[in-house]
Order: sequence, then structure tokens, then C-alpha cells
Amino acid sequence: MSALIRGTATVAALAAATGAGIWAGQTDLLKLPPTPAAVITEARAEEPRPVIYYRDPDGKPLYSPTPKTTDDGRPYIAVHVGEDGTSSSPTAKPETKPVVDSSGTRKIKFYRNPMGLPDTSPVPKKDSMGMDYIPVYEGEDSDDDSIKVSPAKIQRTGVETVAVTRRPLVRTIQAPGVVQLDEQRIAVLAPRFDGYVVSVGPVTTGTHVMKGDVLAKVFGQEVLNQAARLLIEQTWTKIDEASELPGLKGPAGVVGATRRLRNLGVPEEFMDEVKRERSVPDTFTYRSPIDGYVLERNWSDGQGFKAGDVGFRIADVSVVWMMADVAEGDINGVKPGQPVTVTTRARPGRTFKGKVTVIYPQLNKETRTIPVRIELPNPDLALLPDMYGDVDISTGNATALTVPASAVIDSGNRQVVLVDLGNGRYEPREAKLGRRGDGYIEIMSGVAEGDRVVSNGNFLIDAESNLQSALKGFETRQTTEASQ
Repeated sequence: MSALIRGTATVAALAAATGAGIWAGQTDLLKLPPTPAAVITEARAEEPRPVIYYRDPDGKPLYSPTPKTTDDGRPYIAVHVGEDGTSSSPTAKPETKPVVDSSGTRKIKFYRNPMGLPDTSPVPKKDSMGMDYIPVYEGEDSDDDSIKVSPAKIQRTGVETVAVTRRPLVRTIQAPGVVQLDEQRIAVLAPRFDGYVVSVGPVTTGTHVMKGDVLAKVFGQEVLNQAARLLIEQTWTKIDEASELPGLKGPAGVVGATRRLRNLGVPEEFMDEVKRERSVPDTFTYRSPIDGYVLERNWSDGQGFKAGDVGFRIADVSVVWMMADVAEGDINGVKPGQPVTVTTRARPGRTFKGKVTVIYPQLNKETRTIPVRIELPNPDLALLPDMYGDVDISTGNATALTVPASAVIDSGNRQVVLVDLGNGRYEPREAKLGRRGDGYIEIMSGVAEGDRVVSNGNFLIDAESNLQSALKGFETRQTTEASQ
């Protein structure tokens, strides 16, 4: 019995040992069968990931939603899901409901490319350069033509607005000019009789003389003859005054001698001296008739002269002319009496005020300019003849509805202003422009008085408008393709 039990135990031990060796030798049977989750993961890893966009092969900030090639024929690089900060799971569907921000008040509709490309995403993502996509909230992509800009962006870029108001529209016309003498302030000394120069006063060309200064002493026989006649007529006048016979009174004779001397250009002081001294001097003195500069001195001591010969030419430069050459296209705005400001290189930092007096009725066909005469006071004689100057003529002062010139976005074919609607919303309006002034433009239509328009930063808002329009067009195209 005991032997039988021992035999049975021995057989069982041998069988167990044999079975263990056989099982251990089957190496393939040591591996566990794969689980369903591992099979799904491996299958998904092998599936192709969808392409979200294509980028430039050189790393430039150039993108395309469809396959594209560079100018030299190289294809753009495809960016797949998971390579641009998005979820790598192709089966992960974006949240269809609008995302609520941290404040719980506004809902995010989608995210747009930070570089302004027509690329949107329903979930937060980054572009190839690591920049976050910008959220677009409900109400920021309205269906009307207005533009919504965030307050932070407005503050960063310094957007400024001004009210549309009525103001005098002044335009400054600029032209070159040359200082000239006032023709009405030039005095010429030319005797009306033949004679000789006894002596010339202490004056030369360029000398500044005052009214009454001695220019020259001259002798003229005709003057002496008329002076002697003046004495005779004066004597007869006294006899007539003393006579009680009315037929002997004749004052007309004295008037005749005096008139002849005046016609000869003899000064009054010479005639007064003849009457006072009761004698005829051999010479008389010519004095300066005005204050000014001696332009010409043609006499010398002992020189003879004929009637009409110019002895001296004197110019008063307390008032001068500025002859400006105004362009043909600007002459319509110039009118007599308009204020003028003149600057010169010879007097830096100084400005001279004057007014337009004459517009010449002639055109210089070589330069296509029209001469305009400007009268300038010159009390300190700072402006000299033939001096160059820069002329600014202020033209027009009629009141008009105006906006700053910087508020108009001019594309050549259309002119647009951006009207501030409040709360960061702006509306582009096409405007009809009128006259242009210094920094302002007349608005014929498009805005009303009191509207506020963007005067600084309008190009930023215009770029934002183009971006929003591109995004709307991109969304419309995606919707159309999805429906097909």
C-alpha cells in the first residue's frame, strides 16, 4: 500500500516536471494576446493626418489653404494636424457651441490668424512661428459695413478722432519772388533848362540822403532872366497897390513870372530869396526831394548840361515791391488785397508781411507763370533791390464743411473717411471732396456736421476692415465647399 502511494507520487512529480519543461519551451506562447485598446492606437498611428494649411518652404511668413508652389517651382510644405499646436487626434471634433471667456459675458466664435491670413480655427492654436491665434467674439464680425476694433488696439496705436466742422478754408500758394523798387517812390533830378554845374554836394552813388540835403549848385541864364523879370513885376505890383487909380492895378504880371520859374523847375526857396533880398543870385541850389538812396549821380563840378539831362536818380526804399512768379494753375486763387508772408535767405528767421496789389495781365510762356506784385513795408531797409525771397500767399477764406486731410483715405478712384460710431466700431463712408486747404479738405457729401471721423490711425482701421472682409469671404467659401 505504501509502495503504491510512493509510486504514484513519483509518477506525478515526473509528469509535472515534464509538463513544465514542455511549456517553457514554447516561447511564443509566453506572449499575451494584444488588448483591443492597443490595436486601436496602433491603427490610428498609421492613419494619415489631415493637412490644415501649407507654408513657404523657406520659412517666410507665406501661407496657403491649398497646395501651392513658389516662384521657382518648389512646393509649399504641408502642415498637418498636431504640427501647429492643434490636437493630434483626427477624430477629436471641435466644440460646436460658442466658447465662453473667463468673464462669462462674451462668446468666442472662432480664432483668426495673427498675421492677417485667411485662416481660422474653431479652437485655440498657434501658427508656425508660435504666435497665438486671436479670438473673435460674437458681435465683432457684424453683418453690416462697420468695423470693430478692440479698445486695447485703439489705445496702442493712438487712434484719434475729430469732429466734422465748418471752418474758413485757407490755402497757401507758394512762389519765388524778387525784391524791386517801388516805381512810385523814385525821384529824378533833370533840369528843364541849359546850364552848368557849379558844385556837387557830398553825395555819391549809394549814399543815403534825407529830404532837403544839398545835391548840387547850378547856373542857368534863363533862370536868371526870369528872376530879373520877377523883380520888375514885383516892383510894378507895389506901385499898383499904392496907386488909387483902378486901371493901374495888375497882379497878373507877377503870376506870369512866378509860373515861368516854376515851369523851369526852380525851387520855391529861390523865388522867395529873390523877393526878399530884392536881388538875383548867380546860382541856385538843388536839394533832395525825398529820403532815399542815390541810384545815379551823373554830374561833376563844372560840368555842363542840357535841358532834360538826368543829374541824380534817388529811390525811397521804405516800401518795396516783391515780384512773385505764381504758377498758371494757382493764379485763379490769387486776388488783390490778400495777405502775404515773405522770407529771405539774407534775413533768416525774419518774416515780412505785405499784401497783393497787382496781378499782371500777362503770362511768361517759358516758365508758365504770371507776375504778381506784392507791396512790402521796409522801415529798417532790410529788403534790398534784387534780393530773392519765398512768397506765401494766403488765398480763400470762405467757410466750408471740412475734415483734416489725414482723415481721407484716397485710393485714387475712391475717397473714404472712417466715421466713429462709438464703442470701438467704425464705419467707412465714401466721400465727395471739394477744395483743398492747408491741412483740411472740403467735404461735399458723405458725412454731416458733427460726425466724428478718424484723423490718426485710419490706415490701421482700414487694414482691419480688409482683414475682416477677407475672413468673411473665406468663411463663405468654406461654407459653400462644405455644402457641396
